Amino acid sequence: MEQLKRMAIFATVVERGSMVAAAEVLGMTAPAVSQQIRKLEQSTQVSLLHRTTRKLTLTEAGAAFYQSSAQVMALAQEAEQRLAEMRDAAVGELRIAVPVGFSGRHLSDALAPLLQAHKGLTVQLFFQDERIDLVDKRIDLAIRVGPQQDSSLVARHIGDAVFVFCAAPSYLLNRPPINSPQDLVSADWVMLSTMQMHETLSLQGPDSQVEKIRIEGRVGCNNLLAVRNFTLAGMGISLQPEHEIRDELATGQLRAVLPGWQMPPVGIYIVTPRRDVQPAKVRYAIEALRRHLLAN
Repeated sequence: MEQLKRMAIFATVVERGSMVAAAEVLGMTAPAVSQQIRKLEQSTQVSLLHRTTRKLTLTEAGAAFYQSSAQVMALAQEAEQRLAEMRDAAVGELRIAVPVGFSGRHLSDALAPLLQAHKGLTVQLFFQDERIDLVDKRIDLAIRVGPQQDSSLVARHIGDAVFVFCAAPSYLLNRPPINSPQDLVSADWVMLSTMQMHETLSLQGPDSQVEKIRIEGRVGCNNLLAVRNFTLAGMGISLQPEHEIRDELATGQLRAVLPGWQMPPVGIYIVTPRRDVQPAKVRYAIEALRRHLLAN
């Protein structure tokens, strides 16, 4: 790194024509500039400049070395310019990890205006309900639902999801009525995650009652849309985000089960590997998602 620094000083001396002029540009003293040039010549074992009291001239080796130094400086400036563009403008590839349930219009409605406004931006979406390693997969940001326990990541709370118990009419038709939380215990459950086929739920009632029940899964899926499809097929009851099944509830494909009792709202978060020095594409995407997801 010291050698690169000396190459930059040398190139500036040649371009400015003197040690004094180069020192003014570099914010150094003339003796300090002279010392760096001398160390450069000592390390290369080649004389680069002829010094007189009136001017500096390049040796043959110095002229060749200057061309290489100028190219290195130009590449460094180009790299710095590209970083500045990425910092200040939404360009490049934006990689987003999203739960499968967000694959509907909510996400496209949020990101489409961003893509239209920034022609140099591309988006790569990764839909999966299982947690993805953001650093290993080079993910710029992720939308996650539920408690965030990884302290190495930065989580921004942007809202809450309300989950409802639901089932297909065909399933409800063939079983006893569900009038209390305890009636849910004996129900067939379609659950998210094949890793845990039982769960304790805490329900809040209409008069601030709280009741805990333990449910057992009959079908487990690691994909929320698969859970929904099994529910629509009449295989049991599932918990679904209310905003994602409004159409199914409106058309009667699904019915809310025990509507007077609810699960506590679950937090929705935008998660990034780090908070500082975020490129513009990430900052703009966070703002677009925050505005749109909070509005729906």
